[in-house]
Amino acid sequence: MKFSTVWFARLSWFALLGAGVLAALPPAGAAAPVPMDLTQSAAATPWLRYSNWTRADWKDYNTLVQTASPAYAPPPTLTGPLAGDPANGEKLSFDRNRGGSCVACHIMGKTTPALPGSVGPDLSTIGLWGRSDQWLFNYVYDPRSVNPQSMMPPWGAHQLFSVQEIQDIVAFLKTLKEPSTFKDALENPATRPVPVDTRDNLDPFTNDGMAAVERGALVFSRAGVSRKSCGHCHFTPKKDFKNWAAGMPRYEARLNKVIGVEEFIARHARSTTGDTLLMQSADNIDLSIFLRYLANGTPIKVDTQSKDSVAAIQRGNALMTRKIGQLNFACMDCHSLGANKWIRGQYLTETQGQFAHFPTWRTSRGEIWDIRKRFQWCNVAIRANELPPDAPEYGDLEIALAVINQGQKMNAPGIRH
Repeated sequence: MKFSTVWFARLSWFALLGAGVLAALPPAGAAAPVPMDLTQSAAATPWLRYSNWTRADWKDYNTLVQTASPAYAPPPTLTGPLAGDPANGEKLSFDRNRGGSCVACHIMGKTTPALPGSVGPDLSTIGLWGRSDQWLFNYVYDPRSVNPQSMMPPWGAHQLFSVQEIQDIVAFLKTLKEPSTFKDALENPATRPVPVDTRDNLDPFTNDGMAAVERGALVFSRAGVSRKSCGHCHFTPKKDFKNWAAGMPRYEARLNKVIGVEEFIARHARSTTGDTLLMQSADNIDLSIFLRYLANGTPIKVDTQSKDSVAAIQRGNALMTRKIGQLNFACMDCHSLGANKWIRGQYLTETQGQFAHFPTWRTSRGEIWDIRKRFQWCNVAIRANELPPDAPEYGDLEIALAVINQGQKMNAPGIRH
């Protein structure tokens, strides 16, 4: 008997017992309002960053909801000849603790560390480009002084490097006068093969996230405080939920925001069974995967017509272009302008293809992430304080991303590095 047949057989047996977590779940857009807790947070409060993530606080820089980064100001003018130490500049350029290092985006001469990126131009001969010391200083200090649309962080303006350290970096750049050579094609981002993942994400022996499907089926069938369950109302979950998750997220008028599957679970469970299934909790993630698994193969089709959905999608698209964090990045910097390029040894993908497989088993972390945790990690990775998983801004981002992936078939749980 195949894996899917086994757990569906178990699920049918549990459903007949009338145990479980959730009550009726009408399809998204149904006329009758679904019972839902509307007063409490769907996430842990107060929100605290995950214990295995950095505890750094970047309160002085923009988030998706707060404008805090210093306003642009012209870089300081050098008062005399450049006074920089090229040896220290090389060290600083390659220091991964300083925002990922210059090599995250650039090839930088014969001493370039392993796996340089390609988001920015090859700087191996920048010492021959005829740029003035002030021009080079300005670009490193704050590239917006030269290119207002630059993806490069404002290293000086956002206090990642001091004025003296930037002079050291410029002194190093002026020494770069010979093209880089690579003995290994894997080291050269121009010849490094694009990663292709051929793993079967629905194979339980390949994807540890598949274990969550069976755990989610048990949550679905487990008796709640009210002694009711999903199975209490849904005896044929494979049929009942064939399309439901493919229509999420959706705008919830009673909350005046967009909610996804995970927030729906938390709020619906509270109001129907009294159970607490907060976003990011194990039971919430497992049940989310189970419900999405039931919709696998169904094309994503979220509401793009109603006034409130259209407004949310527009807000989400705007948030994708909002520069946040000490590194001053927007979603579209990496997943549009920088898409299909390398940032160190990681390949940046486009926004299309970044939705249907969530929640996803992250092999590098040994845990499952839903789409909201992915948003949070992107924030922290660019040194911006993240928002709670039930933040309205994340709802707007989620529906905007779903629209970009509209028509792609659900395929959860995914598996990614």
